[in-house]
Amino acid sequence: MKTIVDARQIYQDSAVRGATPIELVIVLYDSAIEDMRRALTAMQQSDVEVRASRIGHALMVLQQLQGTLDFEHGGEAARQFEQFYNLMRAKLLEAQMRGSLELMEKQIRYMSEVRDCWTQARRILQPKAAVPTAPAAGAIEEDGGPRSQWSA
Repeated sequence: MKTIVDARQIYQDSAVRGATPIELVIVLYDSAIEDMRRALTAMQQSDVEVRASRIGHALMVLQQLQGTLDFEHGGEAARQFEQFYNLMRAKLLEAQMRGSLELMEKQIRYMSEVRDCWTQARRILQPKAAVPTAPAAGAIEEDGGPRSQWSA
C-alpha cells in the first residue's frame, strides 16, 4: 500500500519531469526551505541527528542551485546569486554549529523571499498555460485527420 510520503514523491517526480527551468529552480528552493524548516523543528526538539541531516540536504540543494548558474549569460545577476548561495551556506553552517533558532529562522525567511521572486518571474514569463483551441478550418494532417493547434 502506498503511503502519503510515496504519493508526495510520485507527484513531485511527475511535476519535475514536465517543469520549465524556472519551475525547477522553484522546486529546489521549496526543497531547501522544507529542509530548513525541518532542521528548525529538530533544533527545537534537540534532535541533533535530524538537524544535521536536514541542514546537510539543504546545503546540497544550494550547491545544485549554485552549480547551475550561467555566468556567461547571467552576468551580474549570476554573480549576486553566487554570493547569496555562499552566504546562505555559511549561515546554515553557523546555525548548525551554534544551534541558533534565530539564525535558522532568518535563513528560512531569506530563502522564502527569493523563492517568491522566482514565483513572480514565472508568472511574468509564463503568463498563461497553453490552452488547446479548435482546429482551424481546413487544417488537415497528411493522414487526413484534423491538426491540433495550441495557443499560448
